[in-house]
Amino acid sequence: MKIFTIGYEGVTQPELVAALQAAGVRLLADVRAVPLSRRPGFSKNILAAGLRDAGIDYVGLKALGTPAEGREAARKHQHTRLADIYARQLDLPEAIVQAEQLKEMAAETPTALLCFERDPSGCHRSLLIDAVMPDAERIDLFPG
Repeated sequence: MKIFTIGYEGVTQPELVAALQAAGVRLLADVRAVPLSRRPGFSKNILAAGLRDAGIDYVGLKALGTPAEGREAARKHQHTRLADIYARQLDLPEAIVQAEQLKEMAAETPTALLCFERDPSGCHRSLLIDAVMPDAERIDLFPG
């Protein structure tokens, strides 16, 4: 199975959509705990509408997002702390359910995980893949 990742840091919605289309992604899995953004075009409903217009489906998987303390650790480049916090998040019942849903969707449809950070190594989406899809072929997209 392939799984794509993409961050929207420093790009526009059209640039993000173009990168997804070029890679053949058909489903964007938003793995932000808070699917809102001060960046134009990246709050949940506006993003979903733009994706739909481009023929890409959208699903929000908030339970696979990072809790506030994890986001703080990511901002401070405290990757070990982020990994510890996020591991606890993935043990929650709702995260377990959404992780299974994600695996099923990704097995059927070319899927990309979305979060803010451009560099996936500093983001929880890499931790998510390592934890729930360790055998997946990971392809990191860099729009813009």
